[in-house]
Amino acid sequence: MDPLDPSHEEALLRARMTAVLSSLALTVAMAVSGTPAAAAPAGEYVATLRVGEGANTEYFRIHLVEAADVTAAFASLNLQSNQFPNGLIVRTGPEVNVGYSWHLDPADVEFVDFTIELCDGLPSDVESGALTSDRYCPWSARVVRMTRVR
Repeated sequence: MDPLDPSHEEALLRARMTAVLSSLALTVAMAVSGTPAAAAPAGEYVATLRVGEGANTEYFRIHLVEAADVTAAFASLNLQSNQFPNGLIVRTGPEVNVGYSWHLDPADVEFVDFTIELCDGLPSDVESGALTSDRYCPWSARVVRMTRVR
């Protein structure tokens, strides 16, 4: 085949384009499948969350048992989501929420984009009774650690 023949140049161009597109497709596939939030491991986890800023920073823990909640928590941990937890407050002991006399019901927690203001606040607001709602939904909460428990 003559290297100066236009059909030879077209064949080389097609081969280069195929290689570039294949490489791009592989890169995208690896990026999507390698996303920690998309590949959240199965099982139960304890999520440690930071609430507030500066001198008003507090931490609390949630026991997560639903796969969707685990995935959402990993997305928050990896800064891929601004969702925050909304859960039913159980005032009969800390469970995994060590340091407090309450915890969120693992069967009634979800990560959401927005809620009413009545359930927002710091963990200490729940502890002191200043937050009177039966739900806790700290808008500024960010997952800072995930620990597998089962």
